[in-house]
Amino acid sequence: MCSAVPQGYRSVGENRFREVVGRGLDEFVVGQVIEHRPARTVSDTDHALSLALTGNPAPVHSDIQFCQRMGRDRPLLCGIVTLGLVMGATVRSTSGLTSANLALDGVRFEHPVHVGDTLRAETEILKARPSKSRPEYGVVTCRTAGYNQHGQRVLSYTRTFLVPADADAARDATDY
Repeated sequence: MCSAVPQGYRSVGENRFREVVGRGLDEFVVGQVIEHRPARTVSDTDHALSLALTGNPAPVHSDIQFCQRMGRDRPLLCGIVTLGLVMGATVRSTSGLTSANLALDGVRFEHPVHVGDTLRAETEILKARPSKSRPEYGVVTCRTAGYNQHGQRVLSYTRTFLVPADADAARDATDY
């Protein structure tokens, strides 16, 4: 008995399916907007690990009394963590098969993010073209925005990355 291939998966054997990660060049359509899910709630652990890993000593991220004296009720999440969480949310459906990030431009932190905020991302495809120097790849440029649980945009940036021209060939070669 053969099962139909579920959406978002590809057949890799009889009645066996593998989740699709990333896209090939021909799957990027200029003007297309992707709503990334699931959303992600920022945890105390995310915040504590980011401070430990970066060694960021800024009290706006770690000292509640400092924040209160500066007119903030609680510490801010470090911007690089916000960027990482939002960008990470986009990978599965955009750059999961990428072989290189080429540029990250116009990064704007537009609204504060705190522990307990839930972040989601949306990406608009701006450009998609074959690579001039590597014909087996394509160059994709997209604009991503991150939003909190109130629909406020907290972050935006433009990103350019290299994807395989033929996603199925890349998946077959890499066992993805």
